Amino acid sequence: VQLVESGGGLVQPGGSLRLFCAASGFTFSRYTMSWYHQAPGKERLLVARISSTSGIIYYVDSVKGRFTISRDNAKNTVYLEMSSLKPEDTGMYYCYARSQDTLNSYWGQGTQVTVSS
Repeated sequence: VQLVESGGGLVQPGGSLRLFCAASGFTFSRYTMSWYHQAPGKERLLVARISSTSGIIYYVDSVKGRFTISRDNAKNTVYLEMSSLKPEDTGMYYCYARSQDTLNSYWGQGTQVTVSS
């Protein structure tokens, strides 16, 4: 099982990034996918979640209107489109998979996002 995040980097305030999470080793289409954010020295917090068929999407209030989560079950990939980035968006972004049928869940290794001028 692997979840591999990519797309992070350094961006100026107001800029945009697109994060990718490529999944393998499990039935991706049977898993709810989420993105979590961990700011330096802080706990890991949910940012956005998308159900297995993209029918249910949730965003934490702080990213509504700025971030968009989506998935492509044919490519086993979940995305996080981030715009109007703020310095407080800085931190590690982790992909998380949770089975809708069993207790299985998996974390990726994270990708770093730094928002700074």
